[in-house]
Amino acid sequence: MELTAHHIWVMISAALVLLMTPGLAFFYGGMARAKAAVNMMMMSFVSVALVGVVWVLWGYSMTGGEGVAQLFGNPLASAGLEGLSPDGLISAGYGATFAIIAVALISGAIADRTRFSSWSVFVPVWVTAVYCPMAYMVWGGGLLTEDGLIGRTFGAAIDFAGGTVVHISAGVAALVLALILGKRHGFSNSPFHRAHSVPFVMLGAALLWFGWFGFNGGAAGSAAEAGLIWINTLAAPAAAMLGWLATERIRDGRPTSVGAASGVVAGLVAITPACASVSPVGALGLGLVAGVAAALAVGLKYRLGFDDSLDVVGVHLAAGLVGTIAVGFIALPDDGEGGGLFYGGGFDQLLAQVAAVVVAVVFTAVLTAAIGFAIHRTMGFRVSHEHEVTGVDLAEHAESAYDFDDGYAETSTRGDNKARIPVT
Repeated sequence: MELTAHHIWVMISAALVLLMTPGLAFFYGGMARAKAAVNMMMMSFVSVALVGVVWVLWGYSMTGGEGVAQLFGNPLASAGLEGLSPDGLISAGYGATFAIIAVALISGAIADRTRFSSWSVFVPVWVTAVYCPMAYMVWGGGLLTEDGLIGRTFGAAIDFAGGTVVHISAGVAALVLALILGKRHGFSNSPFHRAHSVPFVMLGAALLWFGWFGFNGGAAGSAAEAGLIWINTLAAPAAAMLGWLATERIRDGRPTSVGAASGVVAGLVAITPACASVSPVGALGLGLVAGVAAALAVGLKYRLGFDDSLDVVGVHLAAGLVGTIAVGFIALPDDGEGGGLFYGGGFDQLLAQVAAVVVAVVFTAVLTAAIGFAIHRTMGFRVSHEHEVTGVDLAEHAESAYDFDDGYAETSTRGDNKARIPVT
């Protein structure tokens, strides 16, 4: 089989999406406390390993093919990726990167207090029980497609790159786990702590934005579609950043670097389901609304009293909901037919989008709660109070992000002068 430009583009896109998970590690690691940065980054990195194994053995098989009650594919159909065509292998590789980033996103909600061993059990179970069925229901011929029961009843939802499958699912799961694990020591109904490394946060956001062009664009079917996706993936986060910064300026009196980075991510989340279905001007409007909505949503944890450590719910769930439902309003007509409400398409597409959101929220919440409670009651999902206070990095990994011991100790002297003696 001849290697085509399309094959090369999908493989490059898969590499870009895979880079997003280390990017997420920097983003989350910078936002976490210094004494929990290693644990936070490790939760992203181990997700690559665990999901990679699951995907090869049975995960990919569950996202396509003949379904079980329109919920998931037969896990044994292509177990070990045996018998796949070259096209199938390339598609499997691309799909794996989505599953990896989806579960890694959840980790930010439970930063500073999570047992690494319990997280390592949660990842493969959640991907198997939640992510793979959601991918099948939306993309693989399941319930929410035009041939599925819900799709036939309410219409097929538009989710080009993962508004429901990745971001709403991850956001709902993050909320459920945050409630199960409870609040961090010292959490109150006011801003809790600042990012320990703003440069890490900015670097992570930059890597995420870079990789997102593959995330959204990898499945483009034509040059025209790829061009539209690329521009929309630039426009929406740009507008979202401005919306977030304006909200901070009005609400808090000053814009922040972490706000700029978070605004970019919110815009990327919002445009994900809509990237091939809206105009560039529509992408600007969507990004602006998502940036403002997410900036306001992150404060809900203080009003409602749940500890979403790194604002996964505020950014990914809120912006995911905005982007997925907005398709029902601003989707472009297809050859002059259909489209969103604002283009004269009626309520059909909006109804389909809302139905998909309801299914994603309920399905993810119920199964994540079952998985989370099972792990919490057996292994224990949260570190001890003592380990949380001293830092999960030392308790869980015997490492720290920063080691300031350079082999010398300081002796107290007069003034600012200090004598330094070697430590043996």
